[in-house]
Amino acid sequence: MPDDAFDYIIVGAGTAGCLLANRLSRDASKRVLLIEAGRKDNYPWIHIPVGYLYCIGNPRTDWLYRTEADPGLNGRSLRYPRGKTLGGCSSINGMIYMRGQARDYDAWAAATGDDSWSWANVVPDFKAHEDHYRMDEGADPMTGDNSRFSDMHGHGGEWRIEKQRLRWNILEAFAEAAVEAGVPRTDDFNGGDNEGVGYFEVNQRSGLRWNASKAFLRPARARRNLAIVTEAQVEALVILRDAEGGKVCRGVVAHTAGRRIEYAARREVILSAGAIGSPQILQLSGIGAGALLRKHGIDVALDLPGVGENLQDHLQIRTVYKVKGARTLNTLANSFAGKAMIGLEYALKRTGPMSMSPSQLGAFTRSDPAQPHANLEYHVQPLSLDAFGEPLHPFPALTASVCNLNPTSRGSVRIRSNRMTDAPMIAPNYLASDQDRKVAADSLRQVRKIAGQAALRRYEPEEWKPGLQFQSDEELVKLAGDIASTIFHPVGTTRMGMPSDPMAVVDSRLRVIGVGGLRVVDAGVMPTIVSGNTNSPTLMIAEKAARMIEQDARSARA
Repeated sequence: MPDDAFDYIIVGAGTAGCLLANRLSRDASKRVLLIEAGRKDNYPWIHIPVGYLYCIGNPRTDWLYRTEADPGLNGRSLRYPRGKTLGGCSSINGMIYMRGQARDYDAWAAATGDDSWSWANVVPDFKAHEDHYRMDEGADPMTGDNSRFSDMHGHGGEWRIEKQRLRWNILEAFAEAAVEAGVPRTDDFNGGDNEGVGYFEVNQRSGLRWNASKAFLRPARARRNLAIVTEAQVEALVILRDAEGGKVCRGVVAHTAGRRIEYAARREVILSAGAIGSPQILQLSGIGAGALLRKHGIDVALDLPGVGENLQDHLQIRTVYKVKGARTLNTLANSFAGKAMIGLEYALKRTGPMSMSPSQLGAFTRSDPAQPHANLEYHVQPLSLDAFGEPLHPFPALTASVCNLNPTSRGSVRIRSNRMTDAPMIAPNYLASDQDRKVAADSLRQVRKIAGQAALRRYEPEEWKPGLQFQSDEELVKLAGDIASTIFHPVGTTRMGMPSDPMAVVDSRLRVIGVGGLRVVDAGVMPTIVSGNTNSPTLMIAEKAARMIEQDARSARA
């Protein structure tokens, strides 16, 4: 090892990478390098909540990926945003704090044979970094008890969770209509069973986005043993043979400022480049399906067929209802006076539409009564537009996007060449299974059921998209393919499993199977997608992984 070698090299300063850098650099005797392909998170629109509109699709902050033409979407290709800046996707995402359901993690424990991934054993990892507003409020003044929330939520950690700072009458009406349709009210989506309707909690602090860079890198920047390199894209891992003839990772090769630099690692390289970036780096390094690697002229270091497979994502179907007599963002933001009022409110109070997450009201429910658990998630917004990034419609409207939480379709991420500068082929394979198509049709009917309830009647909702003329399963599935889009939740492409599983990429301690000194710690390791938004589960994975890395280092010294 050269004298300037690092103990740990973390590739990707996104959600997981920022937390790992914080945790691993707490030991002053260990040198930690964090490498990020994007720039610093000093772009102003990162920090204003509504600024996601200016970050997604912007090369300053987004990798600008697109999917391959997807048969399930009637041949459409989708924009596929991934954060390219310090904080990664936490710098451009919807800021929704969501864990999923207890059954998700119990299924991970079963898939890996490791009970440390069960719900009971991941809750402490969620709480370890939380700073939840409910804990600010103290005990219930009537009962003196706050145990229901303190058992589930943490206080004093780095990851701030707050209430949203706005309310809309049209959203209140939708919530009441959902209750009338049989969806219960909930005041906490994160206790293990998220079924119900309520407002999303958000990762903000006083009306500003709270990303992983602020939360975890800012407190650690003064540590002399932590080096952070931005605008450095990793070309490949350095894979060598160890003394016993096995494969071991000893560093990375990166390009920065026109130079090619090799960084050496004494202990471990940790890939945290995300469900798209991590499999791409593995494949470029000769770790993946042998036939794919040979096709692109890459020497096969390890034939690991699961790399890049098992891609899962949440596909949302956006339904739009015209309404009457309702205040919506369409009417408010389509005038100079309205925009001026929005800007002034945010400047003075950090409230109002500029403090909005992309979705404000949420609901988790069942696509049909026979479902054993909530299998749908709604993102409800007091606005409408043709597509993300397009202008708002000139009429008042409500959007209710609904997604299948547990899709059975599986896609892939595969390199298209042996060059790191060529984006990989992303093929989500949406709506490929009969089950997913059935849930899509049922979910559109359920939206109609909610829209027809008495609570919304005074706003005279009119289905504008997809349109009441479409009624059969076949028509609704085709319409879903025409109008559905990703919610930006790719997972599973480096999934964990038992070493006996030929498609597992990492074991339950997130070590790449067959290569020493190499782990993957990001959303790609999820065996199955969680029943909700994926950012906070990724932080939990990183929290648990940091402890595993430290434990394994101590065991190696013993």
